[in-house]
Amino acid sequence: MAHIGVIEELEKEGFQIKEVVGCSMGAVVGGIYCSGYLAEYKHWLIKLSKLDVFMLLDFTFSAQGFVKGEKVFKAIEEFIGDHQIQNFKIPFTAVAADLLSKKEVHYRSGSLFKALRCSIAIPTVFTPVINGKSQLVDGGVLNPLPIDLVKKEEGEIIVAVNLNANIPYAKATLPAEVNKEKVAYMKMLQAFRSQFLKSDNKPEDFTDKMGLFDILNKSYDLTQDRLTELMIQVHKPDLVINISRDACGVFEFYRANEIIEEGRIAFHRAHDHYRLHGATT
Repeated sequence: MAHIGVIEELEKEGFQIKEVVGCSMGAVVGGIYCSGYLAEYKHWLIKLSKLDVFMLLDFTFSAQGFVKGEKVFKAIEEFIGDHQIQNFKIPFTAVAADLLSKKEVHYRSGSLFKALRCSIAIPTVFTPVINGKSQLVDGGVLNPLPIDLVKKEEGEIIVAVNLNANIPYAKATLPAEVNKEKVAYMKMLQAFRSQFLKSDNKPEDFTDKMGLFDILNKSYDLTQDRLTELMIQVHKPDLVINISRDACGVFEFYRANEIIEEGRIAFHRAHDHYRLHGATT
């Protein structure tokens, strides 16, 4: 959702977006932007309540992940339709990872929603997409910030939005009743998680320790952090917009207004630094 704030501020500043490359939610927002429906997507997001989000999660009893992800894309497709990537006026690439070939997969043509579903398949959360002999998951497994795929031409700058920045996030103070709703919501999610993550450990073994789901996802975060740092060091984008990884959780789409605003703030913070000091080093 922070990507939306960044895109809107780029356009307000007079920038023309010439190409978009993304994985996971970067692919979703980037692909919808290139299809010309970002305003409609944003309008849909900001109306979502906690219950709406919960109802869009199609839980499945699978060891590969506990959300299929079909309901949310079906809901989006109903108001924007599916599109062929090769028909976009702005070149777009969605990045996924093939677990069997151990390679990146770059979608530059074909069905937008097929590409996005592959690109967002976060391991342990969303079930992988089976495509022939391929098992496709979130492109962030191999390339969480795919700036190496951008074709930069003279006079252009590369803007990288890093959603995994290890920086503090100042959360807004919520009313007590809102906090109660959030606790209840997270308990519902945790109840579903527990069905897939049962083990033979004794209850006392989990005292003050992270559960299996949290361990897997924290480990994934650390890997993404290191890969992102390397991509920035090697490819040196002109503008790096850092969004704290603690800004929101995977399922907190009901906080759209807040996180879109965080994208705006982060953009201006990075843009001001760029104007003063030049390209990121």
